[in-house]
Amino acid sequence: MRYAHLLESDGVVALHDHPQLRRSVEWAVRRGRLTRLLPGVYTSDPAALSLEQRVRAVCAWDPDAVVLGDAALRLVDPLHPVGDVLLASPSRHRAQPGFRFCRRRIPPELVLHRAGARFGRPALVAVDLASTDDGSAIDLVLRTRTATLAGMRAALQVCARWSGNVRRAEVLLDSRDEPWSRAERLVHRCLRGAGLTGWRSNLPLRVEGCTYYGDVVFERERLVLEVDGYEVHSTRAAFELDRRRQNQLQLARWLVLRVTWAMVTDEPDLVVDWVRRGLAGQRAQGS
Repeated sequence: MRYAHLLESDGVVALHDHPQLRRSVEWAVRRGRLTRLLPGVYTSDPAALSLEQRVRAVCAWDPDAVVLGDAALRLVDPLHPVGDVLLASPSRHRAQPGFRFCRRRIPPELVLHRAGARFGRPALVAVDLASTDDGSAIDLVLRTRTATLAGMRAALQVCARWSGNVRRAEVLLDSRDEPWSRAERLVHRCLRGAGLTGWRSNLPLRVEGCTYYGDVVFERERLVLEVDGYEVHSTRAAFELDRRRQNQLQLARWLVLRVTWAMVTDEPDLVVDWVRRGLAGQRAQGS
């Protein structure tokens, strides 16, 4: 087998798996035709490798390595941005261009096997990132229903000795009402801080044969608090659906209040006041 065939199929040549190619690979390296990606792993153009090829290459180099971080979140969101690939391994490795390593042994029950690589399960990945991302990954896995709070709590317990777990536990507690976005997370903090109770997040509402999910729902008072973000409501389809949804809810005697990221961050007291007044009005109409 020639190394060109491996480059075409895998993007890389791993001498550990193909020791018979050592001389030809070393010859190609001397002539600038191949570049070292990892110790014993070579490619013709590192920048041209896909994320999947990079992940398979590093997992072939270290079979005990487990992909964590943003690269592992690609299993949840194929469009999730990824920089360097973070891997956990029981072996000690130096950082390599495009790769970062932490010395950890991941329990088998928290590992997924995909296409020749090992990934941390979404529950583990999200709770691990919580030490630095203020819960954004937790919001993602909750929104996509690829992990649960119970699963993340269990993952944290299994990895109880990891540095940063105090912060991870704080963010998990802050996630107790299951936010689906950073904006929802801030709204939850705002409502809890104001002592407002009786609400649930992302509750399914059945109206005129359609099912909608209210960001924050006071079911008894029939009040929905919607947290609008530009990234979710920027398409024409989303614009049309929002109007249809609001009209159907209003006609079904739901009061819909809409707030934005700027309102929640810059005027949280105003948001609380609107909710209090809305609840009072709904209660008065129901009495």
